[in-house]
Amino acid sequence: MRFLHTSDWHLGRSFHRVGLLDAQAAFIDHLIDTVREQAVDAVLVAGDIYDRAVPPLPAVELYDRALHRLADLGVPTVMISGNHDSARRLGVGAGLIGRAGIHLRTDPAGCADPVLLADGHGDVAFYGLPYLEPALVKDAFAAEKAGHEAVLGAAMDRVRADLAGRPPGTRSVVLAHAFVTGGQPSDSERDITVGGVEAVPAAVFDGVDYAALGHLHGCQTITERVRYSGSPLAYSFSEAGHRKSMWLIELGPAGELTAERIHTPVPRPLARLRGHLERLLDDPALDAYEESWVEATLTDPVRPEDPMARVAARFPHTLSLAFDPEGRAEDGTASYAQRLKGRSDQQIAEDFVAHVRGGGLPDEAERRVLREAFDTVRADTAAEETAR
Repeated sequence: MRFLHTSDWHLGRSFHRVGLLDAQAAFIDHLIDTVREQAVDAVLVAGDIYDRAVPPLPAVELYDRALHRLADLGVPTVMISGNHDSARRLGVGAGLIGRAGIHLRTDPAGCADPVLLADGHGDVAFYGLPYLEPALVKDAFAAEKAGHEAVLGAAMDRVRADLAGRPPGTRSVVLAHAFVTGGQPSDSERDITVGGVEAVPAAVFDGVDYAALGHLHGCQTITERVRYSGSPLAYSFSEAGHRKSMWLIELGPAGELTAERIHTPVPRPLARLRGHLERLLDDPALDAYEESWVEATLTDPVRPEDPMARVAARFPHTLSLAFDPEGRAEDGTASYAQRLKGRSDQQIAEDFVAHVRGGGLPDEAERRVLREAFDTVRADTAAEETAR
């Protein structure tokens, strides 16, 4: 069986205030063409179909057109909700849509109810595990604690139990939306830390033939059978080094697996340029970036006059301009955004406590209080989005 693994469409998202709907539509065109040209048997979308719980109308219309086109091809599609989606909204009409071969899995209670597809070698069971907010599903899954590893492990126990009751030789695929240990994040994924821990081990997916992951935006292989497709488009300059793609997976009769990357269209390349303003303006080696979306970091000791206009005169698609003067002491003169870059909410809060105390870090009991506060806020936010 041949299937396409994709995820993190983030329909409705922009890139530094530049609308991406046309680029997202071009990706859908490419997806449909690939399904047809590669004789794909199924399409998997591992969460974050939309960028936010209440997506803009043009994003909903693009999603609707994509579903109709997939249904017209007669190719089954399995989709799960991600942490950016409203599971309740995305799942409306799932039963009816399923009759057209579009299988939405947004309810955690149905994680062990697979979509069964067959080829000449028997059944393949596709299990959709929507994004599992630990505080909301811990009790329903009888998990030992409210953490990602605990609830995802409990969900996978249900999957393995269902699989064990199926005919011998039934192959299996899991869709999940999570941060798996070994994955490389970027700046554009929303933090899903709970209890100070967000990553789960790849071993949680033991027992299935393939795990199609979503959440991280870079295409990457955790193990041969556990992979991220990544997002089809770049959503931050931290993804400048990514080559966006989908996985074309072929699952053999005994579960043997081959994987091929299918590259997706690039609306405009990204470039991160750094140096003195005059060098950026004059260096012929930078000619190749004049049509790129540019993030420019100026290192001049003194801020140049009218820098944005001057950079944009050569690089008209400059979207971000930052300053990092040479020789600056690391004494807090960095911008607030720079100081926070790459730090979790928990780390920022602990740093704040240390700051107001004049350097005294919080002890373990205080860290636990902070973690519980963040977990409560995330759970309340998820519950509000679910209830909308």
